[in-house]
Amino acid sequence: MSYDNLLIPTDGSEQAANAVEEGIKLADEIGATVHILHVVDEFEAKIVPITGEEESKRAEYVEYGEKITEEAAQVARDAGLDVETAVVIGIAHKQIQNYVEENDIDLVVIGSRGLGGVEEMLLGSTADKVIRLVNKPVTVVYQQPVEELRWMLPSAEDTVHR
Repeated sequence: MSYDNLLIPTDGSEQAANAVEEGIKLADEIGATVHILHVVDEFEAKIVPITGEEESKRAEYVEYGEKITEEAAQVARDAGLDVETAVVIGIAHKQIQNYVEENDIDLVVIGSRGLGGVEEMLLGSTADKVIRLVNKPVTVVYQQPVEELRWMLPSAEDTVHR
């Protein structure tokens, strides 16, 4: 199987930045086009009308998405890669799945967890759902500083495999 199109979803978190870095390295090695996707959370989009600032808040969320996808895209361009970016509104794992299907994506590179309100111990809910639902290979990038794990595990250095 050849990997011509590699998708890197990003929410701007540190874990997503790690995935961007690793995904771009991989795309460079295999000569793939990089697709950078940001999903504006549908829940936030539904809350916005309650505040009375629907248009300005939605624009703020989209602008943030455009900023982080463009930053990631520039890193890929600097590596000499072809890049496509997209910002969509919806439920993250469903939009990632749709993007994979609609854009002939061969491989997804995703951070182990992102900016979600509840941080899962090892794997974020979006990454978990992408692994289970996307019908293409998914590479999950785990890069958690040991300092952040010490409160969870007394011997994190011995138990966390990288």
